[in-house]
Amino acid sequence: MLPPYAARDAVSPADHQSFTTLYRSHHAWLTGWLRSRVGCQNDAADLAQDTFIRVLQSSVAASIREPRTYLATVARGLVIDLWRRRALEQAYLQVLESLPPAHQPSLEAQALVKERLIKLDKMLDGLGSKVKQAFLMAMLDGAGYAVIAQRLGVSVRTVGDYMAKAMARCCLLMD
Repeated sequence: MLPPYAARDAVSPADHQSFTTLYRSHHAWLTGWLRSRVGCQNDAADLAQDTFIRVLQSSVAASIREPRTYLATVARGLVIDLWRRRALEQAYLQVLESLPPAHQPSLEAQALVKERLIKLDKMLDGLGSKVKQAFLMAMLDGAGYAVIAQRLGVSVRTVGDYMAKAMARCCLLMD
């Protein structure tokens, strides 16, 4: 199996050759490695493709010294993203199940909310756990800084710093 044609057209001939060699040499191994971690052949195949797309987009194929280590590192991050996305979806589905039928949003509205939750999670990725918690308590629960500070065991000023970090991250990624 060769990488997608559209993606191959965007790289130099030398990068293309390095990438093709990397892909052919390690695609089957990476798919098997991923299958052992996610337990599903289809998810493993999707994650392997996503891994190689990231490598292709970064144009580092020619400089990779330890291909399996590099590919596993990229793929591990994608697996974590997959698990986090599924956990978010599961939490959202549990909230929906708790709503009375009259208050159930339409399927279209549900899809939009899930999409926004995943986008928000990606925006907050890389921030510390307490920063994420503070931001989500303020934005989703409407909790004030004093309440958040008490729940997290930090000062109100620290909550303000957390919120500033989260907001700066969101603004940066929205641009």
